[in-house]
Amino acid sequence: MPEAASAAAVRATIGDSEFDRDTAVTPRAPGVYDLDLSAGWTIINAVNGGYLLAVLGRALGDALPHPDPFTVSAHYLTASRPGPAVVRTETVRAGRTLSTGQASLFQYDDEGNEVERIRVLASYGDLGALPDDVRTSAKPPEIPPMDQCFGPEDGPAPVDGSSAIADRLMLKLDPATLGWALGQPSGRGEMRAWFGLADGRDADPLSLLLAVDALPPTAFELGLKGWVPTVELTAHVRCRPAPGPLRVSITTCNLAGGFLEEDAEVWDSADRLVAQSRQLARVRLG
Repeated sequence: MPEAASAAAVRATIGDSEFDRDTAVTPRAPGVYDLDLSAGWTIINAVNGGYLLAVLGRALGDALPHPDPFTVSAHYLTASRPGPAVVRTETVRAGRTLSTGQASLFQYDDEGNEVERIRVLASYGDLGALPDDVRTSAKPPEIPPMDQCFGPEDGPAPVDGSSAIADRLMLKLDPATLGWALGQPSGRGEMRAWFGLADGRDADPLSLLLAVDALPPTAFELGLKGWVPTVELTAHVRCRPAPGPLRVSITTCNLAGGFLEEDAEVWDSADRLVAQSRQLARVRLG
């Protein structure tokens, strides 16, 4: 077997994958981390919001005494660019079962001024210590088998410009939510897909922060085109995901005044709801 094919057949593992390398942060001082935002996670020229959430989530996981994100709320202030950045964290409170911290990511603009790109407030705990009792009316999304779904490689690019992030993901979209790709959007504001990382790395709590913001925007199924920048995103991580592909369902109920909400659910291979999110995003009308 050729060396390249052999390398491709080897699944990446948690802690040793492209996602882990590209979200790595280097401590410079207590609570201060240097990093390099990878161009591999961009859509058009902007860095994906879920990837940014994972970067700040990794920094907070290092700074806080608890290992796992439970809830992460982010405000996206200016568009991040690939390249050097710094994250500054602060511990707000450290308790027995939960710790809360805040973090901001900064870059320099073309004039050399430091600019805050994103600010996060998050609470961390230990997902492994949670009780097993589950009482829910939620049900996993009904998505056709993966071989009956379609990925970015099967159709045209959804927006003009770079879609480098598509090469890092395993996305198989439900045909029922692909009317926009055929010029026939359904108007329902729904997006569903099988989701994973292209190198085969299994999901963990940190990559769930990416998963909630990695599908094409529901605005496409509402008949809109172009970039849909996130204004605010809150993610809840409910439990550690089982190995295997995830199922992601995103819905929008209301577009008004040039803004829409997206509600996401992420389900693992054991039919457990492992993450939820809501975000507010801007859309271009007309």
